[in-house]
Amino acid sequence: MMLWLPLISFTVFSEETKLPQNTKLSIVLPAYNEAGVVGSVVGKLCQAFPYAEILVVDDSSTDETAAEAESSGARVISHKYNMGNGAAIKTGARHAKGEILVFMDADGQHSAEDVERLLEKIESGYELVIGARASDTQASSGRWLGNNLLNKMASMLTGHKIPDLTSGFRAVRSENFRQFLYLLPNGFSYPTTTTMAYMRSGYPVAFTPIRAGERKGKSKISLIKDGIRFLVIIMKMTTLFSPMRVFFPASLAFFLLGLARYIYFYWQTGNFSNMAGLLFTTAV
Repeated sequence: MMLWLPLISFTVFSEETKLPQNTKLSIVLPAYNEAGVVGSVVGKLCQAFPYAEILVVDDSSTDETAAEAESSGARVISHKYNMGNGAAIKTGARHAKGEILVFMDADGQHSAEDVERLLEKIESGYELVIGARASDTQASSGRWLGNNLLNKMASMLTGHKIPDLTSGFRAVRSENFRQFLYLLPNGFSYPTTTTMAYMRSGYPVAFTPIRAGERKGKSKISLIKDGIRFLVIIMKMTTLFSPMRVFFPASLAFFLLGLARYIYFYWQTGNFSNMAGLLFTTAV
């Protein structure tokens, strides 16, 4: 903590109070129906980081999430209706006053002690630092398997080793992070999008190991629905930032198939193959 604490001089304020211009750190927690948990999470953060801005974005909860967070010392911004986890992240990024933003869950999975690990990496020059969860601390074996497949696919497409693509526990420098807000979906796949965007844009990204705690309450993620969405996001981001990694192998495969078909058909009949022509066209 001694590496970065002297650089920080700020105070926790309510929504109505203006924050000082030299605020350095904002900890953003998107929350939806986390009453009974969010107060404890906010309280621990306020105790560990008494000079930080603790910002809870209430995604139109139907319980006492907003009131509990505010009474525990957080600044609370509430959506008018439920917009999604990614939308809450974007709202938090737009309203946070800090030069460094830490995003973490409000359900008790992420600990205040691990925030320091992320901040140390940020202070050493990284633009994005992700808390990579140990395999034995993930929610379920099915979730771990799905995340592991996504990690391997993303690593292959980006050319970088990605140990935890979907972790929502991360720290960024606010100025650069806001450049990517227009890319972020409103759903749960915002971690996937930001990781891919940073890597394909050439920003330094670091992963630091953490141990995720047991989640309190019911998960809002659908394994099948959101898993498919994650795969679609990976393909979108890769084709946006590095299209040759996706299209060149496919093009080469169609060309080689067309060439093989043409040689075989010409050797058998002495004529040009329409199928070979279709494969050549597809390769182009």
